[in-house]
Amino acid sequence: MDFGITGKRALICASSAGLGRACAQSLSSEGAEVWINGRDSARLEVAAAEIEALTGQRPHTVLADIDTSTGRDAVIASCPRPDILVCNSGGPRPGRLHDWTETAWSEAVAAKMISPILLIQSLIGGMRERGFGRVVVITSAMVKTPKLPMALSTGPRAGLTAFCKALAGEVAADGVTINCLLPEKVETDRLAQMTRSLARARSIDLDEARAEMVASIPAGRFGRPGEVGDACAFLCSDRAGYITGQNLQLDGGAYSGLV
Repeated sequence: MDFGITGKRALICASSAGLGRACAQSLSSEGAEVWINGRDSARLEVAAAEIEALTGQRPHTVLADIDTSTGRDAVIASCPRPDILVCNSGGPRPGRLHDWTETAWSEAVAAKMISPILLIQSLIGGMRERGFGRVVVITSAMVKTPKLPMALSTGPRAGLTAFCKALAGEVAADGVTINCLLPEKVETDRLAQMTRSLARARSIDLDEARAEMVASIPAGRFGRPGEVGDACAFLCSDRAGYITGQNLQLDGGAYSGLV
C-alpha cells in the first residue's frame, strides 16, 4: 500500500528514542522527509544514523527542548512548513497525591498540555492553507482509564485530548486531520522504568514484575515501538484522510470499555 506521503515534511517531537523515534523511522520508511528532535546531541545523532541505516534516508536533527518557548521556536525555524506534526513527550514518574505540589502540577500542565497545543497552534494555519496536514499526538491509555498514581500525566493529557478533539472538527474541511495515539505497555525505557517501580513497590524481582504486567494484556505480550510507529504513519497517510478526532488504543486489547 502506498501511503502517498513521499516527500512530505514530517516534524516529530521528542524523537531521539522511544515512541517518537519509532514514528520517525516509520515515516522515513514511507518516504517522508523527517526532522527529529531531542535534548541530547549524542543520542540525537545516534538515532539519525540508525534511521538512515534502516531507511536509506537521514533525518534532519534539531537539538531543542520543546517544553520551552526557545526550543519550540528552534524546531519551527528548522521545519517551518511541515505537512506532518507528531507531538510526543516523556511522562512524569508515578506518584502519590500528597507528593504533588502546585509547582509539580504547573510544570506537568506546561509540558504535557500547553507545549504541544502551542506547537499545533503555530503550524496548523500553514497546513490549512496548503490543503493537507496530519497531526498525531501521542498521549497515553491512561487518558481513557485514569489511575491515580499516573494523574500527573493523565490530567494534562486529558486536557490536550479534549483540545485535539475540538480542533479536529474545525480543520477537517481544509484537509487536515488530528488524531491521538493512546499506547500502553510498549517496550520502551518508560516501560522498563515502570517495571522497576512495580518491582520495588511489591518487593518482587523484575521477571515477576514483567509477568504480572503482561498478565493484564489479552495479547499476552508487550507492544513493540514499531507497531506504534506504523500506526502513526498510517494516520499520516493520504489513505487516512477520513479519520480525524479519534483516540486510537494501542494496548493489546487491555482496554475493556466499549467506546
